[in-house]
Amino acid sequence: MPYESVLLGRPGAVSAPEGHPEEGVPWHWGDPFAEQRTAVRGVAIVDRSHREVLTVSGPERLSWLHLVISQHVTSLPDGEGTEALVLDSWGRVDTHMVLGHLDGTVYLDTDPGAEATSALPKGGKQSLAAYLEAMKFWSQVDIHDATGELAVLTLLGPEAGRVLDALGVELGEQAYAVAALPGGGLARRMPWPGRSSVDLLVPRAELAEWWRRGIDAGARPAGSWAFDALRVESLRPRFGVDTDERAIPHEVNWIDTAAHVAKGCYRGQETVAKVHNVGKPPRHMVLLHLDGSPEIYPETGDPVVRGERTVGRVGSVAEHHELGPVALALVKRSVPAEADLLAGDAEQERAVQAKIDPDSLPAEHVAPGREAAQRLRG
Repeated sequence: MPYESVLLGRPGAVSAPEGHPEEGVPWHWGDPFAEQRTAVRGVAIVDRSHREVLTVSGPERLSWLHLVISQHVTSLPDGEGTEALVLDSWGRVDTHMVLGHLDGTVYLDTDPGAEATSALPKGGKQSLAAYLEAMKFWSQVDIHDATGELAVLTLLGPEAGRVLDALGVELGEQAYAVAALPGGGLARRMPWPGRSSVDLLVPRAELAEWWRRGIDAGARPAGSWAFDALRVESLRPRFGVDTDERAIPHEVNWIDTAAHVAKGCYRGQETVAKVHNVGKPPRHMVLLHLDGSPEIYPETGDPVVRGERTVGRVGSVAEHHELGPVALALVKRSVPAEADLLAGDAEQERAVQAKIDPDSLPAEHVAPGREAAQRLRG
């Protein structure tokens, strides 16, 4: 059965359209633009309880995780977190996750339906929990699917600290700081979306109670629409929406934030190191400003076209309270920032004019290996 949050039964909750990536949690509460403004200027609370949560415990939890995910976590301190990926053998992104290390347990939360390519010779997909279990071998770790026990809420906005104080949570100011919640679960400070964000992993049986406590402390209900609009503005991808089956970390701003370029011994590391040291990714993720006058929008997976050539694919599409209709897109690096583009499926009559936001273009990466080779030749 598809997941459906208990909060969808609250007055004012509007569910996302069927098949939408945020199906199962409130899409908005009647005024998505006002919700976004509150998330930027005050504090809003978002139900993200459709996310999946795993825990990894045991004496070898960090050294073992270090071998199977893309991030450097052998010395991840208690009370801190990070982001990480699982890659396939060719370095393509299988899964994105956010971590929190607290009291001898690493908490991993991921988008719903997270999968990874099987370690078996014929590949195929399996759940992230099953993949991690298959990679455990003789390591002293315990992997547990805690989705039925913990649910994610997110506070957005510069006044999130006021809500944390009312909830009795003392949380450090640095990105990915982690602290225990009274009664179980954890709080984790995030550097996105927007300028201030805090994830709360609360007991799932008490989801409605934690939601009410957040509202009583001054947070405004906001839906996944507001969260996604700020995520798009922050140039943060969502796995499976802004990535396709060919996406590598370098294309979607996950190098350094979720993939470590210097550590070895994880699946797909060869591609990560090679592209970083001697190459350039074939595509990069940009923010597109969409022409909103036709009141039609492209959909995830639609082509981005320049002239007669397809030069990219549309990812997340959002209506932002200040920027208007925008989208993240993976486009070829050769596409000029000033190019006139069409985003959307013309045959389905949802192609609109689009322009790249020049501020969204990633800084040109100088490959260390290529630079060293040029010095030697010189």
